[in-house]
Amino acid sequence: MNHALIEKNIGLMAVLTLLVISIGGLVEIVPLMFQAQVIEPVPGLKPYPPLALAGRDIYVREGCYNCHSQMVRALASDVQRYGHYSVAGESVYDRPFQWGSKRTGPDLARIGGRYSDAWQRVHLLDPRSVVPESNMPGFPWLAKAQVSAAEVESHMRGLARLGDPYSEADFASVAAAVNGKTELDALIAYLQGLGKFAPKETPP
Repeated sequence: MNHALIEKNIGLMAVLTLLVISIGGLVEIVPLMFQAQVIEPVPGLKPYPPLALAGRDIYVREGCYNCHSQMVRALASDVQRYGHYSVAGESVYDRPFQWGSKRTGPDLARIGGRYSDAWQRVHLLDPRSVVPESNMPGFPWLAKAQVSAAEVESHMRGLARLGDPYSEADFASVAAAVNGKTELDALIAYLQGLGKFAPKETPP
């Protein structure tokens, strides 16, 4: 086909561009849907428990992903700072997943257990009280808002319909798990679980 003809015909160029992108996407994405290392969870990984799931919703709602990625890249500098690079099996129960490279703040993929609950609480309420150079905003309203058991159970049931292996016993445990808990408690529970089942071996 004459190249000049394509360049002068915007509609034709748009259709051909879409066609090329579609073919490329199919070639890149479809095979991944059938690879076990992509669709199988890493050993020990289970769907989020009720309080951590509520915390994950709060993390997304408050836009934490705008400054923090959750993806350790396979670069020497990343691995030395954060630990083993991220693998797809860590995120099979994440909808949406939090991978990316936006790092106004540090990557949080391996943050779980690195600091105490008390430190996380103070940091979320007033970041500069523990990290003076931080430009992160505080989230004091999270300490006042209560977690809704009904919302958490509804979310869990929705995830179960998408394939997450929640049981009736899990649904029945929601009220006890979140009773009296604030959104701050939930967010801390979520953060403390990040990276818990990350690969332990040292990457080459």
